[in-house]
Amino acid sequence: MTSSSPRPTRPRVAVCGISLEASTFSPALTTAAMLAPRRGREVLDAWDFWSEGGSLADRAEWIGVLQARSIAGGAIPAEDYGQLKAEILAGLVAHVAEAPLDGLVLDIHGAAGVFGLDDMEGDLAVAVRAVVGAGCLISSGMDLHGNVSRTLAETVDLLTTYRTAPHVDWRETKERAARNLVDRLALPPGRRRPAKAWVPVPILLPGEMTSTRQEPASSLYARVPEIEALDGILDAGIWIGYPWADEPRSCAVVMVVGDDADLAMSSATTLAGELWERRAEFGFVAPTGTFDEVLAAAVASPVAPYVISDSGDNPTAGGAGDVTWTLARLLASDELAASGKRAIYASIPDAMGALAAAEAGVGADVRLQLGARVDDRHAPPVEVSGSIVAVVPSEDNLEVVVRTPTVDVVLTRRRRPYHLEADFTRLGLDPRRADIVVVKIGYLEPELFGLAADWMLALTPGGVDQDLARLGHTRIQRPMFPLDDVTSVDPVAGAVLFPGDTAG
Repeated sequence: MTSSSPRPTRPRVAVCGISLEASTFSPALTTAAMLAPRRGREVLDAWDFWSEGGSLADRAEWIGVLQARSIAGGAIPAEDYGQLKAEILAGLVAHVAEAPLDGLVLDIHGAAGVFGLDDMEGDLAVAVRAVVGAGCLISSGMDLHGNVSRTLAETVDLLTTYRTAPHVDWRETKERAARNLVDRLALPPGRRRPAKAWVPVPILLPGEMTSTRQEPASSLYARVPEIEALDGILDAGIWIGYPWADEPRSCAVVMVVGDDADLAMSSATTLAGELWERRAEFGFVAPTGTFDEVLAAAVASPVAPYVISDSGDNPTAGGAGDVTWTLARLLASDELAASGKRAIYASIPDAMGALAAAEAGVGADVRLQLGARVDDRHAPPVEVSGSIVAVVPSEDNLEVVVRTPTVDVVLTRRRRPYHLEADFTRLGLDPRRADIVVVKIGYLEPELFGLAADWMLALTPGGVDQDLARLGHTRIQRPMFPLDDVTSVDPVAGAVLFPGDTAG
């Protein structure tokens, strides 16, 4: 006999957001077009866990609205942000008019910047909340290099973050944010919203000093799943923060979310205290030096490939990508020329230069003025003279290799990172057989880390300069470690408990 009972109604969950890591110390801009917004079904196609056959596909009626995402860069012009925000809100209004939304996944990074606005994520969260209403549960999975303002912490019901740097768990985190949401929506109304303990910690450090590959971050982040496993706790996280945003919200944050409000608060303040006690143990993930010191070490090294991180203009942290300071010194190095060694440099973006080189074609000799189109504060365009040995067009870029007497220079139409071995081999370059590989990055991503026989971090200038004191923050909360004397600071003085449904 076939049952005539209706199938349980799945919760309606919208997905939207703007995801960017933006340096306020970079002159670069990130426009709405560069954020490449996805709409409707495209939003859902970005993640397999809620697509057809995915682990969460049947847990909700997933509704894509708009999600915009870009490689790290400069701040978003206010008009562009306003355009994207208005489209998100209009989409939500239309869906709410059809039927109330039970939940919303706010897909954000945590360190987006907008000209004239100190807290893009908080601003967007408040605007979204005004449309979806107080009864709608909002969840977000963020980058641990995000900055969690009090506004964001109060407005979003469920917050979680990456637990590794480099971020090998980024997909897992996004899925955890969605799973936490549907798990809470399965509870009766009045029991869904957990308590949240938010503890801002006055620490501001670059990711290159806080990698979970090393202490103290490795053991501090190991505490997160231990806390999460406690009875009455749903999630825990350490946001180590984003230091290249000169904003009042810029600092580390510890959050613990759960139904046991007292335990959430005590766990968060204890973990924040542990973070504070170990603040002086943080150090760079590799030996560091000026570029001259690092290049000298690479030239003298008996092992290869020797990888140099040109950290100050790292495009994946917010650098403009076209600072020529390091490339100019590499090309002019008599020490490199005398050694007989060769280097790969990846990369210098210059649209006009890339198009001109491609038009000249493989085998042509060229003399090009490259870079410093966006960020010319540290060095002017650099002259690169050599032979074109590769021209590789793609759907959204154009890559050219210019071979000079000592350096294979990777020239691109658009800035991009070089993290994978395949990024080089498809250009005809073999990073494993190179003497020296210079990449615009901070800590090495897993494949680069694996192929490097040795490496150093060059403390170079740019929009994501590792020397924070050299940048000169003026708008962050003070005192702040390591910029100030913090001997009298109470690291948990700003702790706040948002009680959720556990208020009674």
